[in-house]
Amino acid sequence: MSTLYLGNLNYSSWSIRAALVARASGLDLTERIFPLGFPETKQALIEETGLHTVPVLMTEDLIIRDSLAITEWIAEQVEPGKVWPIDPTKRAMARSVCAEMHSGFFGLRSLMPVNIRASSPAPEFTEELEQNIARVLTIWTDHRSANVTQGPFLFGDWCAADAFYAPVVTRFRTYGYDLTGAAKDYADAVWEHPLLCELREKAEVEPWEIEMGYLGPIRAWVRD
Repeated sequence: MSTLYLGNLNYSSWSIRAALVARASGLDLTERIFPLGFPETKQALIEETGLHTVPVLMTEDLIIRDSLAITEWIAEQVEPGKVWPIDPTKRAMARSVCAEMHSGFFGLRSLMPVNIRASSPAPEFTEELEQNIARVLTIWTDHRSANVTQGPFLFGDWCAADAFYAPVVTRFRTYGYDLTGAAKDYADAVWEHPLLCELREKAEVEPWEIEMGYLGPIRAWVRD
């Protein structure tokens, strides 16, 4: 049995991505949640996986770190279309926008950290954050508009690209960022997707709270 090690689903955007890809694939994986921000978590992760970050996928033979690498491994275990679009052009573009999210958008990540349960004031909009948001909205609008006759997601049917942008959908909800047009239609479709609904429900009942700072967790505690 393979095990997917995740951080708190309420806070860990990279864990959300890996979890959504895994669940959409139908692959039989065990999920283990490790609460971020607690001093004992790092050591516990090292003892179980040899690594101190999440997500991590452990199989009988492999330890796979990083959400994009995990996504590619899962894609190779299941039938075509479960993770990436079957059409080669769409598949290439889906990988492209995933890689862009994977390697960029630092202003968005640091100034609008994921907190699904929260409703927070919008941060001060720096030039970098405005550029990040503008690029996200361009990706959403262009790809959804091009594929809207095939389905409500970026490339028609749900795929890994939607899993990778799902945490951004939650960020816009948390910080009250108003969307319009195709970007709003796309964000609404992702928000209401059954897999994200299930994940949101789990995030709501997680017992851990984290105070987030610019560089990550400042402190963590267990809710009463």
